[in-house]
Amino acid sequence: MTYVVTEACIKCKYMDCVEVCPVDCFYEGANMLVINPDECIDCGVCEPECPAEAILPDTEAEAEKWLELNREYSNVWPNITRKGVPPEDADEHKGEPGKFEKYFSSEPGKGT
Repeated sequence: MTYVVTEACIKCKYMDCVEVCPVDCFYEGANMLVINPDECIDCGVCEPECPAEAILPDTEAEAEKWLELNREYSNVWPNITRKGVPPEDADEHKGEPGKFEKYFSSEPGKGT
């Protein structure tokens, strides 16, 4: 089992999850984070830390479609090990439906 980041992270990117991850398995895109499923140790400490509720265990039905996206982009985006500043308009996008189609960017973030 592993955890995955879903579209709820897009345009929110609060990064509270990064602070608690014991194995630094988060990777940063321009407007979202992903988890490397091969590095995740399934501890689950990140899930309750996410204000956007964007992190799910891969055993949840909805998580299946996000597993490959997390795997793909964790191999090309930079690793992030410290919490950064979320976007100024993060709260405005929290809970917004259909964010992947509207806003997803394959561009990498800055990483740490």
